[in-house]
This record gives sequence, structure tokens and C-alpha cells, in this order.
Amino acid sequence: MSQEQTPLFSGLLAHAKKNPIQFHIPGHKKGAGMDTEFRQFIGDNALSIDLINIGPLDDLHQPKGMIKQAQDLAAEAFGADRTFFSVQGTSGAIIAMIMAVCGPDDKIIVPRNVHKSIMSAIVFSGAIPVFIHPEIDKDLGISHGITTDSVEKALKQHPDAKAILVINPTYFGISADLKKIVEIAHSYHVPVLVDEAHGVHIHFHDQLPLSAMQAGADMAATSVHKLGGSMTQSSILNVREGLVSAKHVQSILSMLTTTSTSYLLLASLDVARKQLATKGKELIDKTIKLSQSIRKRLNEIDHIHCVGEEILGSKATFDYDPTKLIISVKDLGLTGYEVEKWLREKHNIEVELSDLYNILCIVSLGDTEVEADLLVTALKELAIECEHRVGQIEPIEVLLPEIPVLALTPRDAFYAETEIVPLEESEGRIIAEFVMVYPPGIPIFIPGEIITKDNLHYIRKNLEAGLPVQGPEDDEMKTIHVIKEYKAIQ
Repeated sequence: MSQEQTPLFSGLLAHAKKNPIQFHIPGHKKGAGMDTEFRQFIGDNALSIDLINIGPLDDLHQPKGMIKQAQDLAAEAFGADRTFFSVQGTSGAIIAMIMAVCGPDDKIIVPRNVHKSIMSAIVFSGAIPVFIHPEIDKDLGISHGITTDSVEKALKQHPDAKAILVINPTYFGISADLKKIVEIAHSYHVPVLVDEAHGVHIHFHDQLPLSAMQAGADMAATSVHKLGGSMTQSSILNVREGLVSAKHVQSILSMLTTTSTSYLLLASLDVARKQLATKGKELIDKTIKLSQSIRKRLNEIDHIHCVGEEILGSKATFDYDPTKLIISVKDLGLTGYEVEKWLREKHNIEVELSDLYNILCIVSLGDTEVEADLLVTALKELAIECEHRVGQIEPIEVLLPEIPVLALTPRDAFYAETEIVPLEESEGRIIAEFVMVYPPGIPIFIPGEIITKDNLHYIRKNLEAGLPVQGPEDDEMKTIHVIKEYKAIQ
């Protein structure tokens, strides 16, 4: 088959053209049973292929026909031995990836700045995380990747680890030396799993960091929907046979996947793969040029800094993705969250994320000079508005959460008997919940860690800034679940 073909999408169109009588779900029956306003907005074309895994349309859980053909083409495009489509997003693919190699009490080496789905997988599997400190950027207040030295050290101390997980690239577009990390891990016969949520496009352009499959990794969970042109919630899991078994991966993925798989999502993966494989380099070329043009113009604005190649050079900043615009705004005397709100309210511009010090803007295949001009013009206006205060503001102290001590495995803590205490009185207790700022979804605390004064201060600062601190059952963050303690018998 050719990369120009779309066996799944084309098969769905052919089936819809036959217009069969449907005595099967979904109950809206090509839109006839759906709310009229919603149907008119979505359109009959989309609803005609919102189908279910009937015989002619194959089955994601055991594909033999058009879904298998589409996955095989994706494996060829991404340089994998097997590729699995995920309708549970990259989070679902990550959980399957970890559960395919880790069971109860197995060690997995992970950077601390991992997405919450990785920690969820560790709770589900009962694995024990061995944390590597990522390199911290004290100017930007963000974490980068892990170094080859830290990987070597972790594997020497824990040669019985079942896997090592690497984020490539990070949410902010920074990559470590993944190829070298893979070589080190493989020398210990340890598989490398890659959270490639923010890097679907890097495989298709030689000016971008190496992809997981190019670097020789064993598995990679990749968000096609984030930057590759498919619909939200559609992702893939790439597998290289050897240290992991693709058949075992498929069985785990099937356990975690809905049996009512969305054919709209699956078809969007098929066509996105075609576009990336046949036109990706040309489209990404334009995206990189547009990003670099925006970066240059932003860096001409006083008190605004958009990170570029100057960030490279450390062991954890081996390469970067220029389509991610990390825009530092702390010199304006504003938090990233305040800038995000200002852009929304004044210019109808939405950013990918904000934190205490930065905003992150993503430039993709769908952007043009029009959007670029609007962003640059808006930030110029903001800088002028802030000009009168710049000389009066105190230099901002960059806060970063420390890695707390893990006293219990995350699974044991999550399922332990708990009690609720005021957040302000929780220092020294063992937490039984996740606490994170989402996005990016990196935990401040995970179940089983000892609550520290510094991290409580970091939580307060994020809450005061209006940033989305999530995780606990108490969404006001006034109380927290901790492991129940019993008073000593006198």
C-alpha cells in the first residue's frame, strides 16, 4: 500500500455511500435521531461515518481489515514495527505502555516532571517510581529533560528496573539526547518508553529533534491530535519489537479501550498520517519559518523574551522544537496567567498554557502570518501598557517545587485509609491524592509523598496567581486527603 492511501477513511466513505439500513448503535442513526441544532452544526457527512465496529468496518480490538491496513501504514510512516491507534488520547496510550512492562512492585525510572497519566499508570500497575531530577531552568522556572549522566546513575543503582520513561520533547519543546539515553538503557537490557505527546511532527522534519523511533526507543505514545492534524483525543502508540512484545501491548491496550471506538477519531488518524507522510516536510518547513519569524519579532519588544537556540548547550537541553514559543513575561511585572487573561479579554487570543513566569504559544500546520501578526501586535501593546511599572518592580524570585520524599508506593497510598486535614496543617503528613497545575499536568505531590513546607508555599503562590491547581477532591484546595495516623498508646 502507498502512503497516499487512506484505507480506513476511504472504507468509511464507501460504507456511508451504500447508505445501509442501520439496526445497530449509535442510536442517532446518521443524525436522524439527534437534536436538530446540533445535527445542523456538525453536518450529515460527519454523522454518516459516526459508526460502530460492525463486520465491514473492522474492530480496533482485533483488527484484520481496514483498521489493520491503516495502522500498518502508520507504522511504516513512523518507522515502527507496530502502531496502535488510541481513541483514549495519549493518556490512554501512556497507561497501556507502562502497564505492558510493569506490574506490582516493579521499578520504573521516570523524570519527576511527568504528566499525570504516567503517575496514574504507576498507581494502576502498582509499580514503584524511581525519580530522576530533571534539569531545572532557574530563569524560566520550568523543568527540562533528564541527562545521560542521571540515566546512567539511576540504572547502576537500579539495574532491575523494568523500564525507563523519557519525555521527548517536553511540553515546552526541549529534548535531551534521546539516542544516547536509549543506548545506555539498552546496555542494561532495559526498554525505553517515550512520552512523545508533544512531538508527532518531529519525525517528519530533519531540523527538529530526533523522534522516539528514530532514536531507537522501544515504545512511544504520540499525540497526533496535538500537532499532527487529527481530531482531539486521537493518538497512536508506536512499538519496536525486541525488549517488548507488540502482542502483549495490544492485549493491555484492549483492556483499557472502550469497545465503542469512535470512527471519526480513527479516520482522522488515518488522514493525518497521510498528510504527515506525504506533505509533512513541506508543511513543517512553513511552520518552522513562521515560528522563527514570530520569535525574532517578539524579541524586539522590550521586557519580553521568547526562548530560542541560546537555551541549548546543557546536557538536558540537547535540542529544541522552534514551533513552541516559550515567552517569558516576568520582566513586565506580570504573571503568565495575568498575560493569558489579558490576551483573552483584550484581543480574543488563547494561549496553550501560562504559569507564574511564562506563556506558551504553539505554532502548527494550521497557522498563518495573520495569526502571527495579531499575537505580536497584542504583546507590543501589552509591553507599552506596562512600561511605566517596569522600573518599579522588584526582581521576581523564581519558585520551583522540590521533589518530596516518597514514603509509600503511590498505589499503597492511593488505596490506604485516609483522613481529611486542612491544607495549612498538612506539613509532614503523607499525601493520598495528586496535586498538580494543569496544564501542563506535572505533579507537585503524588500519593505516598511527604508534604513539605516549600511545596505548600508553591501551591499557595499558584493559587494566588489564579493558576489551575487540580487533583484533590476539595476543588477549593482548603483540605487534603492524607494517610490516616493513629495516636500512640500511652
